[in-house]
Amino acid sequence: MPKPGLRLRHLVFHGPNRPTAAVEFGPGLNLIYGASETGKSFVVEAIDFMLGGKPPLRDIPQRIGYDRILLGMETVSGEKFTLLRSVDGGAFRMFEGLHLTPPTEAFRAQELADQHSDKSPNNLSSFLLERCGLVGQRIRRNKSGDTNSLSFRNLARLLIVTETEITEQRSPLSDGNPIAETPNFATFKLLLTGVDDSALSVTKTKGVEDQSREAQLELLDQLLAEYRDRVKELTKNPKELEEQLGKLDSSLSEQVVALNATESDYRELASSRRDLRQKLESARERRSEISGMLGRFELLDEHYVSDISRLRGIEEGGTLFAVLGKSLCPLCGAEPTHQNSDGDCDGNADGVVAGARVEATKIELLRKELGDTVASLKREGSGFGRRLPKMEQELETVSAQIDRLVSPKLAQLRTTYAGLADKRGEVREALAVFRTIQDMETRRAILEAGPGELQGSSVAEGDLQTIVAEQFARGVESILSEWHFPDAERVYFDAKLRDLVIAAKPRGARGKGLRAITHAAFTIGLLQHCKNNDTPHPGFVILDSPLLAYRAPEGIEDDLSGTDLNQKFYDYLAALPDNRQVIIVENIDPPAAIAARPQVVMFSNNPHSGRQGFFPPVPASSLA
Repeated sequence: MPKPGLRLRHLVFHGPNRPTAAVEFGPGLNLIYGASETGKSFVVEAIDFMLGGKPPLRDIPQRIGYDRILLGMETVSGEKFTLLRSVDGGAFRMFEGLHLTPPTEAFRAQELADQHSDKSPNNLSSFLLERCGLVGQRIRRNKSGDTNSLSFRNLARLLIVTETEITEQRSPLSDGNPIAETPNFATFKLLLTGVDDSALSVTKTKGVEDQSREAQLELLDQLLAEYRDRVKELTKNPKELEEQLGKLDSSLSEQVVALNATESDYRELASSRRDLRQKLESARERRSEISGMLGRFELLDEHYVSDISRLRGIEEGGTLFAVLGKSLCPLCGAEPTHQNSDGDCDGNADGVVAGARVEATKIELLRKELGDTVASLKREGSGFGRRLPKMEQELETVSAQIDRLVSPKLAQLRTTYAGLADKRGEVREALAVFRTIQDMETRRAILEAGPGELQGSSVAEGDLQTIVAEQFARGVESILSEWHFPDAERVYFDAKLRDLVIAAKPRGARGKGLRAITHAAFTIGLLQHCKNNDTPHPGFVILDSPLLAYRAPEGIEDDLSGTDLNQKFYDYLAALPDNRQVIIVENIDPPAAIAARPQVVMFSNNPHSGRQGFFPPVPASSLA
C-alpha cells in the first residue's frame, strides 16, 4: 500500500501577455524571505486557495493580467499531479505529472469539484484526503454527537498558518468561530490518535422537531458561512472593529478641523487673489486709457500750435499793413481808390488783428490747460509704472501660495478625508455583519442545544486522552528545547484551554513574538508526532512569520533577538527527513548557511538585485 502523505512542488501563475510567476518547493525545509510587499504572504494565500480555499483571492496590483494558477504536488510514494484553477475560483482540473505551463488538450484532465462531498470522489477534498490516508473519516460536529465527513479544509488550518493567525492569542485549534470549536478539536484528535468519530454515528429515528431543528441549523450554517466570508473580505481582525471605528471617528474629527481651517485659508487667499486680479486689470486698463489719451492730446496740441501760428501770422500781417499805409486791401484785395469801409469789405485790418490776438490768447490758455492735463496724466502713468510690478509680484506670490501650498494640502486633506470616510463605512459594515454573526451564533448554540442537551447530553465531550496529550506536549517541549527557546521546560497541553502551557504560563498570554514561535512549535510538533507515531497527516506545513520576535517584539520579554533561536530553528528544520515538508515565509535574513541552500528564495524588492518579488516586474504602460 502506498505511503500516505503529500508534498508541494511548485506554484505558478499564468496570464496572457504576462511573464510567468513561479516558485518551486522540495522535501524538507523550504524558505521564502526578504523585503515586505514582495508577495511572500501572497504565496501562502495562493497555496491555501489552491487547496480548496474560497475565493476571492487577494487582488494585489501585481496579479493583474494573470488568469490561471498551477499547483504541482506529489505523494510521498512518488505519484505526481498538477492542479489547475482559475484565479476567480471554481472547480479544479487535475493533470497527471508536474506541469509548469498549462497542459494542452492532449493531456487528459480530471474535473474536481471545489466543494467537499463524501458521496462522490470527484472533488478536490476527497482526492487529497485519499492520498493522505484520511478519506472516509468522520469527525464530531457538535456536543450532541452528530458527525460530519472529514473535509480537507478541516486539515488546512492545521497545516497553513498565516501571518495573522500565527500571532493570535487564541488556541492554534481555534479559528475564532465558536461553532467550529468542536470539529476543529476533533480533527486535531484524529491526527494525534488516528481514530475518528465514526463510532458516534448511531442510526436513530429523528422526529419532526429534530428534522426541523437540523434544517434550521443547516440554514444558519449557510448564512454564517456567507457572513464570515464577507467579514474576512472587510477585515482581518473582527474583534478590533469597535476600537478601529473609534479611531476612525477621532481621525475624521481631526481631519474635519484641519480641512475647515485649510478651506478657510484657501477662501481667504482666493478672495485676495481675485481682488488683486481686479485691481491689476483696472490699473492696466487705466494705463492703457492714459496712453490713448496722451496720444490724442498730442495731436490736439499740434492743432493748437498750428492755430496759434496761423493767428500770429494774421496779427503780424495786419500790423505790417498798417505800417505800409495805402495798399491793396489785405482782406479783399481792392485798390485803395476802391476801398469802401461801408461796403462788402470794411477793410478794418486793425479789428482783424485784434480778433486774431484774442483768439490766439484763448488757444494758448487752452494749450496751457492741456499741458497741465498731460502732465497730470503722465504723472499718473508713471505711478502705474511703479505700482504695476508690485501688484503683479503680490499676485504671483498669492497665486504661488495657493498653487504650491494651500491647494495641494487641501486636495490631500480632501482625499484623506474621503479615504477615511470610505474606510469608516467599511468598518461600520463589517461591524454590523460581525454583530449579526455573533447574534446568529448565539441563536445557533441555543437551537443546537435543544431541550435534550439543556437537560444534559448522554454523549461524552470527547476530550483528548491524557497519555496522548502528554506525548504531544513532550514532543513540543523537545522541539522548543532544541530551538533554545527560553524556559522551554514543563510544557503540557491544557484540555480546557486546548493550548500549550509553557513554564506555567499559557501560550496565549505571551507577547506576539513568542506566540508566533510557539504556534510554529505546536504546528511542527503535530507533524512530528503524527509521523513518529504513524498516524495520518498530510505531511507538510506552511508558516508565515514565525520569527516575529526577532523583527517586531512587543517588549523585552518578547524579544529573542539576543538569542541563537534563529540559528537553532533553521538547523532543526534543515535536518527533517524527506517525508516531511516545511515551508517558511519570513522577513528577516536566515543564517548564511541556510541562505545558501537550494530551496531558499529571497525577494529583494529591488529590480537591480536578485529576484524582486514573486511576480516579475511589469512596465506600468502594459498595465494600462
